[in-house]
Amino acid sequence: MDKVESHLHPEGSFDVTDHAAPTGREEIWRFTPLKRLRGLHADAEFMPSATVCTFNTPDGVRVEGVSGQEARDLRGISGLVPNALFTARILAEVPTTLLVDVPANAEITEPVVIDLVGQDAAITEAGHVALRFGAHSKAVVVLNHTGSSSIAAVVEVVVGDGADVSVVSIQDWADDAVHLSHHQARIGRDATYKHAAISFGGDVVRMDANVTYDGPGGSAELLGLYFADEGQHIEHRIFADHTAPHTKSHALYKGALQGQGAHTVWVGNVLIRKIAVGIETYEENRNLILTDGCHADSIPNLEIETGEIAGAGHASATARFDDNQLFYLQSRGISEAEAQRLVVHGFFNDLIRKVGVPSIEDRLKTTVEAELAKNVLKEIA
Repeated sequence: MDKVESHLHPEGSFDVTDHAAPTGREEIWRFTPLKRLRGLHADAEFMPSATVCTFNTPDGVRVEGVSGQEARDLRGISGLVPNALFTARILAEVPTTLLVDVPANAEITEPVVIDLVGQDAAITEAGHVALRFGAHSKAVVVLNHTGSSSIAAVVEVVVGDGADVSVVSIQDWADDAVHLSHHQARIGRDATYKHAAISFGGDVVRMDANVTYDGPGGSAELLGLYFADEGQHIEHRIFADHTAPHTKSHALYKGALQGQGAHTVWVGNVLIRKIAVGIETYEENRNLILTDGCHADSIPNLEIETGEIAGAGHASATARFDDNQLFYLQSRGISEAEAQRLVVHGFFNDLIRKVGVPSIEDRLKTTVEAELAKNVLKEIA
């Protein structure tokens, strides 16, 4: 593979000693409030886990915690070469891996749901998850994070040739939680991969969602939905590394902010390598500011090494309520509170439908309603 220097994705190494603790001056860390990460990005002790992990096991799927050589063999299966200290430490130091293994040609109609419930935010811990989908398999995996925790995690995903896979990660933490995570997926030839990152709770949540391609015809849909309240920092970063020709990526992230000091960050990056001719890509981020005192950073990037592409673009917008929409609704007898509620639901609904898991879609609509009740609707009631 051709080597491309990128300030957004420095060269990686499995050797922990090759990585320095970030200072905040680095491009990939400059938005993150490092002092609030409880050392997870640096030298925090990875203590025995205080997170309760439960899961279902649909017929034909292996879901199991593994250790020893089997766990070591799963490190880096996604092609991940750590470019941050915390990811290198996790691959080197965490003794166990939670493995979800879907065999080739299996069609799993029931979502695999992994519930991770934090018990104590004073305990700093780390985890490694490996999701392996065989060729021509079809499955959905949901990672559901709740409770109080201080956790760093690496989630590796291997999507076999011709597979159709969805991974949904929900961060619905308690207010004191800190979650630092990196998701890395390798997409096989003619495979379809959907990744949905959904963040509501927590004091600080930062997630990287990266994809590379094993062969032509692979397609990635990267979705994100987030809602930041007073004092919260929610940060999402994506990287679609087009390492094969005739591949596709489409990213759509939407967020809402309310309350003093609410801060969201979205950094999107698409790298189109010289080999990646005939690719299609588009990245989009939309932010809705609901109250004063919020701040949203939105930075899309395209790095293009070839002129032979089918299409590439990006869009970003941050705005307040559309006064015309509100006026239209209120002129028809709808109250201000109800008008604002309808606008926010309309903003999110198309994205919620793209998640493709009915039970989660219903939950997201309910959660958006609950978030609105915390601030916006209460203020104008």
